[in-house]
Amino acid sequence: MNRRTSRRIPAPPAWLPVDPYILALVGTVVLAALLPASGTGADVAGGASTGAVALLFFLYGARLSTAEAVDGLKHWRLHLTVLACTFVVFPLLGLAGHALVPYVLTPQLQEGFLFLCLVPSTIQSSIAFTSMARGNVPAAICAGSFSSLAGILLTPLLAAVLLGGTGGGFSLDSLVKIVLQLLAPFLAGQVLRRWIGGFLGRHRKILGLVDRGSILLVVYTAFSEGMVAGIWHQVTPLRLGGLLAAEAVLLALMLTISGRGAKRLGFGREDAIAIQFAGSKKSLAAGLPMASVLFGAHASLAVLPLMLFHQMQLMVCAVIAKRRSRDPLPDDVAVPRQPVPVG
Repeated sequence: MNRRTSRRIPAPPAWLPVDPYILALVGTVVLAALLPASGTGADVAGGASTGAVALLFFLYGARLSTAEAVDGLKHWRLHLTVLACTFVVFPLLGLAGHALVPYVLTPQLQEGFLFLCLVPSTIQSSIAFTSMARGNVPAAICAGSFSSLAGILLTPLLAAVLLGGTGGGFSLDSLVKIVLQLLAPFLAGQVLRRWIGGFLGRHRKILGLVDRGSILLVVYTAFSEGMVAGIWHQVTPLRLGGLLAAEAVLLALMLTISGRGAKRLGFGREDAIAIQFAGSKKSLAAGLPMASVLFGAHASLAVLPLMLFHQMQLMVCAVIAKRRSRDPLPDDVAVPRQPVPVG
């Protein structure tokens, strides 16, 4: 019998993850470019986006265990280190990005680059990579949770100070929107957690789809507004290349600072891994809704740097986590046997 030989389609390397959600985000951007919401459709999409943002932060509040957060305070040095990386070192590097205007970045892209540096750390990928590298997973969970909680207040405040009247403009109206759309739903989720926490825990997969669907709606609304306003004519392939190069340098600096800084501060291997992964990342899930509130019609260009950085950090950190997983641990070192005396 003649056997037919079939060619297999080569799978992407394990160290090069292609996040399906990133593909969905790209598809949403393409949809907004081809079929942007305008007129009444834009009003409907904007209202739905506002409700989706409130729902997201309500779920964030309902999922965050207050008891776990209090217990995590035992590692206060670790958490302060992550917070310093996220809300001090990152913003300083973002401010340094002003030197790239107008040679590498346009003023609008630089605003998005700076906003990227003000967003809190991510939780899910920090935990996943910390676990892969055999680091302190409970510390990564608490560090990401504290960063997300602090970001609800710190990100808008830092945006008010560092972005000023640029972008969408930070005013009393913006502050009211932040309180109503972000802080109030989050606090409501915390209050109701004792009654709905169990339900949320049993339906994590479904709620995960709600989370991601809400963010896709926010992206579609933001990029539709950008298309209608014609701001995408300001971005050229050369500028996008400059943005990617700037973000590659930013990520390399933060991975180096967080990793080596943790060792200099005397943290052990497991804690240092948690600090490196939590301190070098930015949350797409938290940043996109915040941008829609802070920047309004200019949100599409503001979130572009964050979307690109998110995929870049996943790819680079996957390589690092895989390499760190092969580090010898103290328990892995074989203890030499003593010679058995004869006679």
